[in-house]
Amino acid sequence: MEAAKGADALYTDVWVSMGKEEESVYRIAQLQGYQINEPVVAAAPGALVMHCLPAYRGKEIDDATFEAHADTIFRQAENRLHAQKAVLQLLKAGDS
Repeated sequence: MEAAKGADALYTDVWVSMGKEEESVYRIAQLQGYQINEPVVAAAPGALVMHCLPAYRGKEIDDATFEAHADTIFRQAENRLHAQKAVLQLLKAGDS
């Protein structure tokens, strides 16, 4: 909560990566206090709420917060796709 106060952006990632499901019980217990939810967002009025996707609702971000900020979250995912394509294009051009 302290880190969120006055923040310009609140950013989260999945707590358990694909292929690492065996770590889920330990990781979820360890990270439980770091969920982005309505009280955290209230501590940072006007902050962008971002998630790298895929989201496990109820874990790293609650349902209501995800829905309220879905436009930003999905726009971020789209922009990341375009940035990754630009990097690949740049690397490909360097091979010529």
